[in-house]
Amino acid sequence: MTWEDVLAGLPLVAILRSVEPSEAPAIAEAVYAGGVRCVEVTLNSPEPFKSIAAIRAHFDGRLLVGAGTVLSSDDVMEAAAAGAQLIVSPNANPEVIEAAKAAGLVSLPGVFTPTEAFTALRAGADALKLFPAEASNPATLKALLAVLPAGTAVLPVGGIEPASLAPWRAAGAAGFGVGGALYRRGMGSEEVRRRAGAFVAAWREP
Repeated sequence: MTWEDVLAGLPLVAILRSVEPSEAPAIAEAVYAGGVRCVEVTLNSPEPFKSIAAIRAHFDGRLLVGAGTVLSSDDVMEAAAAGAQLIVSPNANPEVIEAAKAAGLVSLPGVFTPTEAFTALRAGADALKLFPAEASNPATLKALLAVLPAGTAVLPVGGIEPASLAPWRAAGAAGFGVGGALYRRGMGSEEVRRRAGAFVAAWREP
């Protein structure tokens, strides 16, 4: 599974914040069963690199596995060693973006303004995370896309619910990062699967 596969198929990134290594493969399996093909384990989770390694080993290429809340080049190196394929950040730090690309990983940094977006793209970002989306709106995304290079993929992240996908997509969103509405610490696998399925169904609505 590659980033290009995710974008072309079902561009939803399941954000697993606070997941424990002991439960990470089961939760990721629930996400997969719901139809989502990309997950990120945030680095402010307990022993995140263990969770990343466990998920990567469990899926053996069937799922794109990322690290989230990546704030330094050292984090990038540890994530790469654990098997992460995608580096997601809340900010547009050129050092992190360049480290991710040097390691052969996909870079998805967070941006909120045109200045941050162009800074991230110059550093080599593969796509952009509009964050926090709950403090923005589809009209802002549409205006941002009007000045970005054609084909730039922008994924709103933050406060995304199944019902909110349609207006963002109409404005040009290439995909979404989904967090608390899909998984929260202590949530059971069946509930995660159901919630993942709701996002997939919302994405596939005509």
